[in-house]
Amino acid sequence: MKKESDTKQKILAVMRGPKYRPLDKIELGRALGIKSDGRGHLKEALQQLERAGDIARIRKNRYVLPEEADLVTGKLQVHQAGFGFLVRENSDQGDVFIAAENTGTAMNGDSVVARITRDAAYTRARSGTAHPEGRVIRILERAHATIVGTLQQTPNFSYVVPDDPRIVHNVYVKPQPLPEAHRAPSPGDKVVVRLEPWESRHVNPEGEIVEFLGRAGDPGVDMLSIIRKHHLPTEFPVDVLAEAERVPETVDPDGYGEREDLRDRFIVTIDPDDARDFDDAIHVEKLPGGEWELGVHIADVSAYVVPGSALDREALQRGNSVYLADRVVPMLPERLSNGVCSLNPNVVRLTHSAFIRFAKNAAPRSARFARTLIRSAHRLTYKEAYAILQNPPNDKLGERLHTAWSLAAILRRRRFAQGSLDLDFPEVKVVLDPKSGRPLRLERIENDESHQLVEEFMLAANEAVAAELKNRLIPTIYRVHENPDPDKLTEYREMVQSYGFQAGDLTNRAELQRLLASLRGKPEEQALKIGLLKSLKRARYTTQPLGHFGLAKTNYAHFTSPIRRYADLVVHRTLAARNSRRGARGSVAELTGIAEHISTTERVAADAENESVKMKKLEFLQAQVATDNPQVFRAVVIEVRNYGLLIELPDVLLTGLIHISSLADDFYVFDGARRRLIGRQSKRTLTVGEALRVVVARIDIFKQQADFAIVTDGLVGSSQRPRRGRGR
Repeated sequence: MKKESDTKQKILAVMRGPKYRPLDKIELGRALGIKSDGRGHLKEALQQLERAGDIARIRKNRYVLPEEADLVTGKLQVHQAGFGFLVRENSDQGDVFIAAENTGTAMNGDSVVARITRDAAYTRARSGTAHPEGRVIRILERAHATIVGTLQQTPNFSYVVPDDPRIVHNVYVKPQPLPEAHRAPSPGDKVVVRLEPWESRHVNPEGEIVEFLGRAGDPGVDMLSIIRKHHLPTEFPVDVLAEAERVPETVDPDGYGEREDLRDRFIVTIDPDDARDFDDAIHVEKLPGGEWELGVHIADVSAYVVPGSALDREALQRGNSVYLADRVVPMLPERLSNGVCSLNPNVVRLTHSAFIRFAKNAAPRSARFARTLIRSAHRLTYKEAYAILQNPPNDKLGERLHTAWSLAAILRRRRFAQGSLDLDFPEVKVVLDPKSGRPLRLERIENDESHQLVEEFMLAANEAVAAELKNRLIPTIYRVHENPDPDKLTEYREMVQSYGFQAGDLTNRAELQRLLASLRGKPEEQALKIGLLKSLKRARYTTQPLGHFGLAKTNYAHFTSPIRRYADLVVHRTLAARNSRRGARGSVAELTGIAEHISTTERVAADAENESVKMKKLEFLQAQVATDNPQVFRAVVIEVRNYGLLIELPDVLLTGLIHISSLADDFYVFDGARRRLIGRQSKRTLTVGEALRVVVARIDIFKQQADFAIVTDGLVGSSQRPRRGRGR
């Protein structure tokens, strides 16, 4: 590792020299004085530098510094319309726009090299956007070797339509018998295809079917398709399970005399109704003089998952648990996640505790940390906790919970006073039939006092731990959310104003808070909050304590969920080793690699989770098409286009389209300047923010699109419900 690092530094030093001319691998070896036995290290160093975007390969496999050849390296993020953006590696210079015709054979997620064809100043003058334009010239690494899709057939050939709409080409295949299917896949089957090398964009890619998932529409096939599409693991390796089996199911307190014993403390957990693992518990005490003590007790997963073990390697590879609509893909085997690491009531558990003392006004005064033993007194659901908080306390549990909320409420007010942004979104849970997996109903989950109580205490613990490790200069992994790009906020401000809202300088945090407050309760709130999120940088993991913009915190790390996030496990290890410095998890270089990896696995998990929930929502809505008494939904117009109205269903948290052709009561004309449709005869206007009542007209599960029709006086449109048929 050190030799490769030294080689990389020498390569960069040579290439930065004033007399450097592009050299190939052999010529670089000579220039560096590397003998034949060191060529392997040279090759590996060049590959690592190229993948990182520090160097670029040009014609005849010669290497240059990217900026000297107008080259950039990064990951390609493709839109389903075909165009994409190259997200630069190790750079804050912004993304590069790649037109559909300039993506070559690159697919979404691929690591690529692009040549800049037009700079940002040119594109800003032409289109108002500040992105330079580029053209993909080389694919460094394919994101995935396989794709998931639906098999289709014509009289002459078979092909697979990818489930991912960002893969815009169908894949030609030759159906063949598969052992697990006991037959050759047929049209309508969900399959996994291994891609063959694809050299020309002018012909479709080809591949080989390697797995049969089932018939599209059969129970469970949709979720299995998502699992395969996002390359999520379905089983734990044998050695990992064997290691987990050796972990005792119970905790013997006598074996942990060095730990602080908190078994007599009144400690409770508060979790969702259907939670199976409980990794955080709390207690709050009001102290003499008006001060407070908060105890946040987190499952001590690091006591069981040892660095370098099979359990540890698998947890790192997974990076985090993934919560799909009908199942969990856990980071740790069930024996740990739902067993000995879960803070179940009335059993002894190993924990890592943060004790934070607050002044009367909830300003933090001090914090200490200890490895502890607890015995949770109660397991509360959010609904149970909320019910207790709505009534005067009548027992010890009620008194403690009300005391806890008193502190949490002050912490929450203080956080927003310090500039934290209110970016909370409501959640709609899809309740499924446990046998068939079919959606039964939708449940809206509000961010009430019970959720806010837990949130504030977890934030306080995460902040306290980050400050402790930063002040002691101990390398760890921080959760960071960097300051936004001012140009992105300027573009967002223009979007806000186009909706009719006033916005000042949004680089001023107070003005951003004022805008969010003005949106509260408005029909456009959801759309404009999502627009703001897209304008902000994405939170990630890094070894640098860069702070958290959204939370307005200088210090922030993830400490409170080590059962489901590897980042928290690393933080537990570094916190436990802060005094002796023995047992800390690796060097800064190793931690940097871990941070980059788990940032990626987190994004994959989020994409898979969102897709699974959306799919079940669409399945729920699809059932409405087939009923004679369809449910009527509230809807809000969030955008007006020349082809119709983009709407959002607040009770479903799903967007869809009312196509202009379904507006049968009049002929509507698009007024682009004022973002509205106008009825030619009735002069009725349909504009952003308008509240409507709609029914489902069509659902395209494959394209993940929903069409709706307006209900007027109990009728759909002007006369009748649209006929069932093909999507637009």
